Amino acid sequence: RKKLRTDVAAAFPNFSAEQLTEFIPNKEELNVIKIYSHKGEAVTLYTNNRNPILFEIEKALYPTVYALWVYPDLLPAFSTWPPVLQKLAGGADLMLPGVAVPSSGLPQVERGTLCAVTLLGNRAPVAVAVAMMSTAEMLAAGMKGKGFAVLHTYTDHLWWYGDKSYPPTLAPLITDPAEKESAEEEMERKEPVISLPTDPLQHVDVGDLSLKEQDSCAILSAEEELCENRAAEGTEDANTEVQQEAEDSRNPQEQMDALFSQCFFHALKYKVKKSDLPLLTSTFLRSHMFSCCPAGQQLDIKKSSYKKFSKFLQCMQHQKILQVKELNKGVESIVEVDWRHPDIKAFAVPEGFSSASAAQDDKSEDREQVFRAPEIIPLYGVSTKMIPLFQESGHKKGSILSSSEVRNVIINYVKTNELVDETNKNFVKVNAVLCDCLLEKSEQDEISHLKWDDLFSRCLDRLQPLHQVTFFGQEPVVRKGNIEPIDITVAQRSSNKKVTIIKNLELYGLDPQCVANTLQQKVQASATITPLPGTKDRVQVQIQGNQIHHLAKMLLEEYQLPRRHVQGLEKAPKLGRKK
Repeated sequence: RKKLRTDVAAAFPNFSAEQLTEFIPNKEELNVIKIYSHKGEAVTLYTNNRNPILFEIEKALYPTVYALWVYPDLLPAFSTWPPVLQKLAGGADLMLPGVAVPSSGLPQVERGTLCAVTLLGNRAPVAVAVAMMSTAEMLAAGMKGKGFAVLHTYTDHLWWYGDKSYPPTLAPLITDPAEKESAEEEMERKEPVISLPTDPLQHVDVGDLSLKEQDSCAILSAEEELCENRAAEGTEDANTEVQQEAEDSRNPQEQMDALFSQCFFHALKYKVKKSDLPLLTSTFLRSHMFSCCPAGQQLDIKKSSYKKFSKFLQCMQHQKILQVKELNKGVESIVEVDWRHPDIKAFAVPEGFSSASAAQDDKSEDREQVFRAPEIIPLYGVSTKMIPLFQESGHKKGSILSSSEVRNVIINYVKTNELVDETNKNFVKVNAVLCDCLLEKSEQDEISHLKWDDLFSRCLDRLQPLHQVTFFGQEPVVRKGNIEPIDITVAQRSSNKKVTIIKNLELYGLDPQCVANTLQQKVQASATITPLPGTKDRVQVQIQGNQIHHLAKMLLEEYQLPRRHVQGLEKAPKLGRKK
């Protein structure tokens, strides 16, 4: 704590001794958390009273917006207009045309200076950024070009990690009375436009986050008014011809938003039952919403303003329509639906949308919208023991690499240190670093050379195993360890009856209930869902008889899952010869 206080004092000289003691107290709880950004960068997070106050990237300290709301004058501040915050929270940097130049002039900063970004009319910072130019260079460029690289914003995932409080309203510092009077008049004229919303989900679109935890997804909050309008349009546009004409006059993105809202409410009101919950979000989209799409139209989340289905659901969650939880790491499920919500109760099926067309759409969508197997990539994290081998290539503890990147690092290290055996290039000489990193103690006096393949395999074995899972239409998720395969076992019950048990379907985006229903129809045997022993929220499928042949065909041929991710297929019953 004493070292941290020293580092903070060096990084932020504007802190007085009293403020520094208040910022990093002696007795209050101060937690240190290791998280990872979307790019895989290791980030050290310091929290006080559950709020992040500092984050550290590559030994550089940065304050969070929570800290800057208490000490708003800690960094030189540049102002922008409220609509720009939506772009910054979406991952954009601050361009100079988006910087408001006050009559008193811009703060004097140099390139690389850490700065705060505020909104006009409020001194409370809403973003932390690094200046890409000095003040003189900004003015010389005519206030054009990229001005600031944004690291963290209000409403991003780092803000979400805290208590999700809203920025305070801090009046701008104005010393000139005439300027103060004119500013007050300007504030009165523009107050509805520039006042910061009390609810961050009301006017802010978070988009892709500046910082993301390893297993977390960004929280997108589209304008709540816009969400409500879109939801209302989804329920009202199809009811009258006048509203239908209004819908046709909208741009394609708005029409797709309205179509998603219509199919969403249609599916919740007429397709989903309470007994279906918890329901995988992917199953809800594929099996319920697609079947509610009118003939001649097709749902495409990429053509909507949401871009991702998870963000559309988050928008609906903010309206208290449903609740989405991550029951398994990286796999979200709908766990609760408020069927008494006014928007659901007010929804009516559009005229002309007959049950026959719905059934036809349902069948066609089931054929077209097949399950898409997730992309699974093995990754490796640099462990403490392997740091000496990887630090020459710029990697440090916790760096995440693919197998090909590990291979390139090893090859470059061997070539740089001239370790290829001159007499036989299939062998690599073992120096002190390779000896310490790759050899057991009993081998260190015996092995002086290693084959290339042996060198690579030993290196991979000593790195921390990770894996990246990418579900269709979602952001990649990096998890620790190797992914568990779908485990198929055959158990014997009373009276010599056999049952087939399938585990870990959720890890691959498969809905256990859907798999059980499909199997039950194919083999005409009873299938049940039971809790998976030793877990809290996971389940297993149990079906009568040895059904491994049917499972193999379904998982490998229909669902296109790689054979290496399915375990237990060798237990299939042997087929007798045909006479």
